[in-house]
Amino acid sequence: MAKKPSSDAPNQGAPEGAAASGGPKAGSEKKPREGREGKGKTKPDAPAASAAPPAAPGATGPTAGEGGAAPGASAAPTTSTKKKGKQPGNPPHRGKKLTNHLKGQLQKINKEGSVPLKRALQLLKQLKKAKFDETVEVHMSLGIDTTQSDQMIRGSVSLPHGVGKTVRVLVFCQGDNVAKAKEAGADFAGSDELIKRIQGEGWLEFDVALATQDMMGQVSRLGKVLGPRGLMPTPKAGTVITMGTDVATIVREFKAGKVEYRSDKGGNVHAGVGKLSFDDEKLITNVTAFVEQIRHAKPSGVKGNYVKTITVSSTMSSPGVRVTM
Repeated sequence: MAKKPSSDAPNQGAPEGAAASGGPKAGSEKKPREGREGKGKTKPDAPAASAAPPAAPGATGPTAGEGGAAPGASAAPTTSTKKKGKQPGNPPHRGKKLTNHLKGQLQKINKEGSVPLKRALQLLKQLKKAKFDETVEVHMSLGIDTTQSDQMIRGSVSLPHGVGKTVRVLVFCQGDNVAKAKEAGADFAGSDELIKRIQGEGWLEFDVALATQDMMGQVSRLGKVLGPRGLMPTPKAGTVITMGTDVATIVREFKAGKVEYRSDKGGNVHAGVGKLSFDDEKLITNVTAFVEQIRHAKPSGVKGNYVKTITVSSTMSSPGVRVTM
């Protein structure tokens, strides 16, 4: 007679955790996972949709169940809200009064069209609104190819009546030229001490930088500082004093009102040629001297119309007045 199996021994072949007589049959529905919790061989149940997931180490924000973002979802980028008109590259908001004033100026200038230089200067003085003494500027559009290096315009011109402001001149020189430069009116003159001051402190309290030819080897170290600000001495701009040239003469010219010019990427040349408080004759003389200098600097490779347009404006005038010269 066969021996009856003990009730303590597990049923061989039956699923783990189930009795021999009560095991599920093939094809029957499995028991819920709650009965398998705590077993090392079974995987933990997936969290319910409504259950809050465990917080990540170091996380302090709310969980998904508390209204926060779902686990694994990237947080929405936080953009700082700026006031309207304060973004870089956008002009500030204009009030209704200023907008109407500019519209009136534009209508008046468009009605005049291209006018002689004397009439253009009279219009600028009529359109004056700022309380300070504005600078009169000349803007010339040239028919040059800016992709060709030999067609770039650069130089300097001495204005007969100056620019109407104090020009701070610095001269990189040594030896006897230091005393000559200071006697001629240079604000700063020297060699190593000025170079170290600019390199170490970033000192740039001057408007024009001149250099004698023997100092260019040392001054070239300041190219990264002076170059982007347009203060680097260069022979094309006339700010390098060659051998045999009187230092005092060059300093006096820049102190009196020698203006540097350089064409931009759009083929335009700009320069300030005086103050709005100047007499008409002085402004006419300065503007004429600048325009004639640009015409004489015409590159040989330019074909067609060299000077396209000439426009005069003041610091706060908008827009400028087109000139016929």
